[in-house]
Amino acid sequence: MAPSSAVCSILLLTFLIGTASAITCGQVVSSLTSCLGYARKGGEIPPGCCAGVRTLNNLAKTTPDRKTACNCLKSLVNPSLGLNANIVAGIPGKCGVSIPYPISMQTDCNKVR
Repeated sequence: MAPSSAVCSILLLTFLIGTASAITCGQVVSSLTSCLGYARKGGEIPPGCCAGVRTLNNLAKTTPDRKTACNCLKSLVNPSLGLNANIVAGIPGKCGVSIPYPISMQTDCNKVR
């Protein structure tokens, strides 16, 4: 393999790995789907909800991923979606997961590290 081909292969692999690890709002929503009923009405938190919260926490390991997750979570507490913002904000704690920011419309996700 020529040196330039090797460099191109390494750059391509680095790009693919980098983009594969970036979290998306789709992943955030998918992880938290089983929390939606609870987030609307309260009651008993479903075990699947906590499993999703732990999965999401494990996915968001880098600062860019945490910022993306923050913005996605922030959009979920939009009143037009019918979710109880106070219940949503308390879900991580009820699941024993600590996140480095509050889930709130007022959270500045650009400050998340």
